[in-house]
Amino acid sequence: MEVNEPEKQISKKKSKPQEYFHALVVAALIAIVLKIFFIEAFRIPTGSMENTLLVGDFLLVNKFVYGATTPMTIPFTSVRIPYFRFPALREPHRGDVVVFDFPGFRDEMEPAEPVDYIKRLIGEPGDTITIKNKQVYINGTIFPNSPNAIFSPDTSGTNITDPRVFPKGSGWNEDNYGPLSIPREGDMIHLTPENIGEWKTFIEREGHTVQISTDNATLIDGKRSNVYRVQQDYYFMMGDNRNNSLDSRFWGFMPRDHVIGEALIIYWSWDPNIPFSQIGRLLGSVRWNRVGKIIR
Repeated sequence: MEVNEPEKQISKKKSKPQEYFHALVVAALIAIVLKIFFIEAFRIPTGSMENTLLVGDFLLVNKFVYGATTPMTIPFTSVRIPYFRFPALREPHRGDVVVFDFPGFRDEMEPAEPVDYIKRLIGEPGDTITIKNKQVYINGTIFPNSPNAIFSPDTSGTNITDPRVFPKGSGWNEDNYGPLSIPREGDMIHLTPENIGEWKTFIEREGHTVQISTDNATLIDGKRSNVYRVQQDYYFMMGDNRNNSLDSRFWGFMPRDHVIGEALIIYWSWDPNIPFSQIGRLLGSVRWNRVGKIIR
């Protein structure tokens, strides 16, 4: 049956909204794929990485370089779910500015809710970290500070203990720290009743139980054992704003499976203290000298 002209016009009018809808769906799917597997935007909320990164900087993060993952939580919730990690182009290296899923404070299994941190990676699996009067040493060699690092010249003496630092009972402080060896996959940790408190949370985060028996023997998953085999690589993270950074000195090692991506570029920056209700002032605070800056 032949369609008359009015009906053809109605058909065309109906097809245009459909075309727009389909285009929006395709664009949304592309954006989701890019966000999950390639590039994601992040905002700097604290000053722990000053002056490399400032509060109010907006970043693009390269997720595929270290191996992108499927979503770690149910979208729009903080409920964690199993995820799959794709092969990495390379492993994280010393000096990289890395975004990662915060593993939790020193003595807790995991944080109350998922939160992303950004710090500089200064220690790789198998490295030994030492800090002497704020100077970082990696395997006995000076690790140079980043060009924009800031910290107070005053240091805590070697005889001052900070009970907040990792590991518990170390007797160290944030300016004089270590030596501390960073675990790597396959390392064997020798356990004793004296050091079990230092490793208990670490082992439990890897999915095992550890305890002391009534006859003072160490038990892993209920079986007697005085050694534990590390199941993945770990890293030591530190903020460039040395005296204002809650980092590995306080909460410990960052697991490889918590890595999200490498900070890539600042795409926007303004003063976050100005409310959106004062949009004129807010736009006037844009830090144009930071827009397009490569993060190093």
